[in-house]
Amino acid sequence: MSDFTLRLIILLVICLLGSVAIWIGRTIVARCRLQALAAAPFTASSSSEAESTQQIRILAFSSEDCRQCHTLQQPALERLLNQYGEQVAVVNVDAVTQHDLTERYKVLTVPTTVVLDPAGNVHAVNYGFANTQRLQEQVNAVLSLAVS
Repeated sequence: MSDFTLRLIILLVICLLGSVAIWIGRTIVARCRLQALAAAPFTASSSSEAESTQQIRILAFSSEDCRQCHTLQQPALERLLNQYGEQVAVVNVDAVTQHDLTERYKVLTVPTTVVLDPAGNVHAVNYGFANTQRLQEQVNAVLSLAVS
């Protein structure tokens, strides 16, 4: 077997293993997303949250040392709040200390955002940074369901 053929076979094996690893990772994320979408409805724990039962809520999972959470996700959520006003509320969740919610919504990374309808049912789960446009589309989908 020539040196070239051996290198080509090694490259093909590496590509195949990489493809399998990517497929397995995507399968795991898809499974976690489905479990999060099937989670029990979110119930407000404080009286101020209980008063906002007609709002679409976004659970924003982050941690104290998550740079992307504070520099990208938080400004995107603030733009969303400015656009929708009282129709949307953001509930900041510390993924490190709030294990019950982290487990319930299968949080794999921070930032993670979970879009909830007014009844507390999950409509979308975003692992990683979700830009303003993506969040707007998800909120509009929930709003259109409420109208119909």
